[in-house]
Amino acid sequence: MVYLLQQHWAEITEAITRIDPARFALAMGLMLISRLAVSGRWFVLLRAAQIPITWWQSVRITLAGLFAGNFLPSTVGGDVARLAGALQLGYDSAVSAASLLVDRLVGLLGMALTVPIGVQALFANGLLQASVASSAQGFAAGGLVGKALAWIRSVLARVIGAVRLWLTRPKALLSSLFFTLVHMLCIFLAMYILLEDLHDPLPFWTIAGLWSLVYVITLVPFTINALGLQEISITFAFSQLGGVSEPHSLMFAVLVRLLFMLASLPGALFLSDVLPGISKAQPLLKKLGR
Repeated sequence: MVYLLQQHWAEITEAITRIDPARFALAMGLMLISRLAVSGRWFVLLRAAQIPITWWQSVRITLAGLFAGNFLPSTVGGDVARLAGALQLGYDSAVSAASLLVDRLVGLLGMALTVPIGVQALFANGLLQASVASSAQGFAAGGLVGKALAWIRSVLARVIGAVRLWLTRPKALLSSLFFTLVHMLCIFLAMYILLEDLHDPLPFWTIAGLWSLVYVITLVPFTINALGLQEISITFAFSQLGGVSEPHSLMFAVLVRLLFMLASLPGALFLSDVLPGISKAQPLLKKLGR
């Protein structure tokens, strides 16, 4: 990442001057709304499970979790912090932990709706066929098919056990999906604004498809909070698949990271809600398979 920034530093510094402060503030506002939508998604799931959390408590804990994921050590992730906040309020530990898994699944489902657009871009560039062929050869050569199937079965068993409670409450699942769509809409609009200011715009749905690919890649825990991995993935996806120039895609990746971090800063005000319960929350999430 540093190497790429050095190679295009002149173009990047020139691109920075194009960012309109008012439009950046608008993108920041959209990102903050997306954070509130994430809070709403978890709130709906907890209330459906008879957990008497208030909207304000959900906002405070979610913001604290986002701050923890961005600024605290890697062992204190956002989900650990949110579970810690729920435990501090005296809520059922098993249900609270399961709600976080369902929360993630609903978020993944929402993002999956735009994955076909990103896959279409991969097909158009001939990258998907090569990737699938290489992966298939690697699995066959390493005898990993059996292990992969066993892992998938164990994951599915944990997921089914966790979501069983919410399957009887489809209204709550649909409401949480609505909040996910609001969250996604705000993120895509913020990115649309940034790319327009960089004078390298893309259609809204193209941004949605490319970001869905980046999202899937960053689910793999190679780095703390996908630091570096997200930026490289954005640079590749938006330059190689979207046609954005490499300097602009690099600048765009940095700006996206900046927006996420700035939007999580209010969570610092609510860290006292979650820190005392961190030691209790970590083993519970490990037991759930997080």
